[in-house]
Amino acid sequence: MNLIKLHDYFKDSSGVVIDSRKVIKDCFFIALRGENFDGNEFAEVALEKGAKYALVDRPEIANKNKRLILVDNTLKSLQEIAQYHRKKLETKIIALTGSNGKTTTKELISCVLTKKFKTKATRGNLNNHIGVPLTLLDFDEKTEIGIVEMGANHKKEIDFLCQLTQPDIGLITNFGQAHLEGFGGIEGVIEGKSEIYQYFTKTGGTIILNIDDPLQRKWMSYNPHFTYGEDPDADCCVKYLKRNHNPLALTLEQKIIESQLHGEYNFSNIGAAVALGKFFDLNLEQIKAGISSYKSKNNRSQNILKGSNRIILDAYNANPSSMKASITSFVNNKKNKGSVILGDMFELGKYAVTAHQKIINQLESTDVESILTVGEHFLKTQSHDPRVLAFRTLDEIINYIIRYPFVDTEILIKGSRGMTMEKLLDYL
Repeated sequence: MNLIKLHDYFKDSSGVVIDSRKVIKDCFFIALRGENFDGNEFAEVALEKGAKYALVDRPEIANKNKRLILVDNTLKSLQEIAQYHRKKLETKIIALTGSNGKTTTKELISCVLTKKFKTKATRGNLNNHIGVPLTLLDFDEKTEIGIVEMGANHKKEIDFLCQLTQPDIGLITNFGQAHLEGFGGIEGVIEGKSEIYQYFTKTGGTIILNIDDPLQRKWMSYNPHFTYGEDPDADCCVKYLKRNHNPLALTLEQKIIESQLHGEYNFSNIGAAVALGKFFDLNLEQIKAGISSYKSKNNRSQNILKGSNRIILDAYNANPSSMKASITSFVNNKKNKGSVILGDMFELGKYAVTAHQKIINQLESTDVESILTVGEHFLKTQSHDPRVLAFRTLDEIINYIIRYPFVDTEILIKGSRGMTMEKLLDYL
């Protein structure tokens, strides 16, 4: 099937849908395959529900209806349509990746730039080889700035996503101990995430650098670049205000910019958004309004009151770097007695036991009153500290919480997505 013709089908639709349960009128349903499903089986159902066309890669299904369009590989076609669509847009595209803070940074940037431009950004965390094409196809001729979040758990993935996206501006939030199993260690993480900057050495474009990060300073020989941070030489020089117990704030040009975020690890995320505001010539009031309007959600550093307890729910995901940072921030900012409830960190491979033990060691040196862990990895750690209680399953820890309820306590909850730590909220 000719790529131009495929793109015409997309333009003649109301948008792309890959889940037959979410079909909207006149959409273009693309039947993707997974380990446990085959979207081809739902293509006819999608048409019956209102889809205008359906893209399939099984000939015996395509023969059933003229609106079933046959290609060799639906995933590859989705990616090719998105790449072609991007080439036809005049949209300025910002691509960002990193080990931690990608989604928060993306949302902050969007809140800021929306104050001046027609802006669209990755929805949720649709940041992989399927999500990025869907994001690109969500951009249209009216989109002045598009923000594309890119995730990766192995090398060459970011490079591939850059080839699809063809960004004008690139940003790495940080390099941390995430997906160590796939990357083969921290050096692999640095190499893999840096593919976004390597892309620009071949194509041009501007990279946005956190000048306070020694690993990013190494890229200052590349031009054009735009820096941000507390270093006086930064193109966007900010000062992060350490204010215990209060939401984070920073100063820019001697003016205070307030946020609704907690956790010092979010400073550089806010700084990146402020820097993009400066880069695109927003005035100070527009930048302030953008930063102050963002409120964390979806289990990301949420500040929640439950009865007499204050809970920091940071359970969207976890890796050794983000967990260490969350614990440090929690301990430094708690007003009263504090407890920590942690779930296993995934995708660490041979580093799993050591990484979980380091977290326990860190907690043993703090003044928190209780340390509850759940999961097979934490169960394998060693501790003689009576504050540390390890549980195998979420049900076990829930039963403990019901039996010994928390009262007047500040609680940090964090764990990898698969641990579904947010379920604990119903029992606190």
